[in-house]
Amino acid sequence: MNHARIIAVANEKGGVGKTVTVVNLGAALAQKGRNALIVDMDPQSSATRGVGVEVVRGMPTTYEIIKDGKAVNVKDAVVHTRWERLDLIPASPDLAGADIELVNVLGRENRLKRGLEGLSDTYDFILLDTPPSLSLLTVNVFAYAGEVLVPCQTHPYAYAALDELFDTIQAVREEINPSLSVLGIVPTMFDTRTRVSHHILEKLKNDERYRGLLLDTVIRINTVIAESAAVGKPVVFFRTGSAGAADYGQLATELIEKV
Repeated sequence: MNHARIIAVANEKGGVGKTVTVVNLGAALAQKGRNALIVDMDPQSSATRGVGVEVVRGMPTTYEIIKDGKAVNVKDAVVHTRWERLDLIPASPDLAGADIELVNVLGRENRLKRGLEGLSDTYDFILLDTPPSLSLLTVNVFAYAGEVLVPCQTHPYAYAALDELFDTIQAVREEINPSLSVLGIVPTMFDTRTRVSHHILEKLKNDERYRGLLLDTVIRINTVIAESAAVGKPVVFFRTGSAGAADYGQLATELIEKV
């Protein structure tokens, strides 16, 4: 019986390529013959739209799972996408209210973990998209995950925000989930032509705190990725010959080999 690798894709700064990484890495893993599940924990539901799924009334989402896991059978919440081996548990805007609704609930940081019980035997990889801020939703994701993949835009602001994220991961490790580890940092939106991109990449390589965590794969800036998101189709299926498809394919291979 296989046990899924449960990977949270997180960064407390928005716009660093987090959702794009979840969607395209999931698709690339599926393309390489791995069973992948995307769990959308961002109220903006971008990962849900990114795989071409539209949430309709009465459809169970991560909101129902985190609010009352017993009220919904998690297997009923799984949506099979148009692509073989790629599944999704969608998000809805209701998720934004979960933070407030659960604030006085006992064991609130483990709601997701309890709600998703039993899924790990079905998949090779479970990838979780997180909101771009530290919230109870992010803490729930960290309580459930085994590893954190950190997309970092090769830009000074994104680099500066990493410190906070690493502090959060450390706090969760101490208080809630001692087995949580950082899988790696993946540089995103890398622009080969700009000095600043190269400069940040060098800083990531040489920073004591992140030593040994930088992955080999670099996700280059690529307009095709944005085009594919707009039509709800992961880039590896949208334009197979693009740089975006090549980069996410390489990232999938690196993750498969990095156990």
